[in-house]
Amino acid sequence: MENPLNTQNPQHITFRYEQLSFSVLGGIRLSGLDSMRVTIKTEFMKCPPIRHNLDLYNDSQLEKLIRKTAERFEIGSVYINKAISELVNQLENYRLAENKRQAVKQETRKILSDKEKKLALEFLKSKDLLLRTNDLIGKGGVIGEELNRLLMYLIFTSRKTYRPLHIVSFGSSGSGKSHLQEKVGELIPQEDKIEITSLTGNAFYYFDKDELGHKLILIEDLDGVLAALYPIRELQSKQKISKTVTIKDNKGNSKTIHLVVYGPVSIAGCTTQERIYEDNANRSFLIYLDESEDQDEKVMHYQRLLSAGKINYGQQKEARELLQNVQRTLQPITVRNPYAEHLKIPKEVFKPRRTNAHYIAFIEAITFYNQYQREQKADEDTGEVYIETTLEDIAEANTMMKYILLRKSDELSGACRGYFEKLKTYTKEKKLKGFTNKEIRSALRINHNTQKMFMAELQQYSYIRKVEGNKKKGYHYEISSFEEYEALQTRINNVLDEILQGLKKRRS
Repeated sequence: MENPLNTQNPQHITFRYEQLSFSVLGGIRLSGLDSMRVTIKTEFMKCPPIRHNLDLYNDSQLEKLIRKTAERFEIGSVYINKAISELVNQLENYRLAENKRQAVKQETRKILSDKEKKLALEFLKSKDLLLRTNDLIGKGGVIGEELNRLLMYLIFTSRKTYRPLHIVSFGSSGSGKSHLQEKVGELIPQEDKIEITSLTGNAFYYFDKDELGHKLILIEDLDGVLAALYPIRELQSKQKISKTVTIKDNKGNSKTIHLVVYGPVSIAGCTTQERIYEDNANRSFLIYLDESEDQDEKVMHYQRLLSAGKINYGQQKEARELLQNVQRTLQPITVRNPYAEHLKIPKEVFKPRRTNAHYIAFIEAITFYNQYQREQKADEDTGEVYIETTLEDIAEANTMMKYILLRKSDELSGACRGYFEKLKTYTKEKKLKGFTNKEIRSALRINHNTQKMFMAELQQYSYIRKVEGNKKKGYHYEISSFEEYEALQTRINNVLDEILQGLKKRRS
């Protein structure tokens, strides 16, 4: 007999029992087999339909529906009870089958062929691995953003370590934040990532307890997960989340259950609103998209080549698949850094404790990525197999971390800093002692409200000052210091360089 349950549209499941028709509006939740909360639309001949929201495992709610249906349709309650019992059985079978199908799908991991594994290993053992990786990322379709794309790729790789890192991309609307994250995310195997556009506050708690372990979670826009920011922060800090909830059993009795979901996870997100997500940003690496004219030209040149049919899609696919296989070839292994106790970060960095932890973990991520170029050692006491960080790993980390630490040390937001640097360049080129908002707005082609926000921030931190004018005629401003950012950058670079030189002397 053909199954009368129609699940072709999972959001509108239908079931027919003789002359009774049922529609499950909005579908059925697959997780949480201890309840079956649904919205049912019941139809009988030409009578007005009944819509009812209930838990089909709750006897009192079920009896209320049966009684209401019997009165409305003027048919026997025994008949309706039999129909609904059959509906529940069908829904149970459907839910169990879907859970089994999804579990098989989730467990399915690509098994590399001998050729694919050989190519991945050869790549991981090659000289100048990070340089070659960055070049391959570009061949995979990521245009420009050379520093940001490599940094993001390594942070995504850290999901396989015991201390994954996180990243937040900032930039104005249309600057390519989501595009960069999406393209670098394509280099990670599908089975190792979860892509999210919108999320409720409780959604993370209903994953299976080990479902998120060592996964990469890609959030297209942090605005879409505002309700879930707290569990995201907990996953980042504690590598697990927990929640106690009250549910009703099949007899209608309340009981308490404890939901626990374990990480660790690596989380990436994009936003234009830097200050709103400060709590989450403190737990993450912060990158600011390149909005320079040079980057604009790279993107537009690629768009023109795309239109002309001169993009080699085969080469892009080959590069992406190789990097995905590289990710599959990397194996969990402990990283030990024999130089860790001698490392320091600049005093100028805000929130130094977290930043220091990020710095050390980033060095470990680079060592982890270089695992096939490092000798495996065994702990004499525990037998644990591990690899050690080298000075070359620290040098490569410092090269990328200089910019990250600079941003972590700057009082200004990334967008405001970009505006201020353009402002300084313009006034230098024009040899101006002072300037007006109107002049700069015209020269830099910036929105009035955006400029107003930046100017308020610059005055708050005394980077500019009013020198003359009034509210009616407008004010003239002067820049307090042209060298402050370069001086900050020099101090940060010197600290990292001096420490690295000191470690080299210790080794020799």
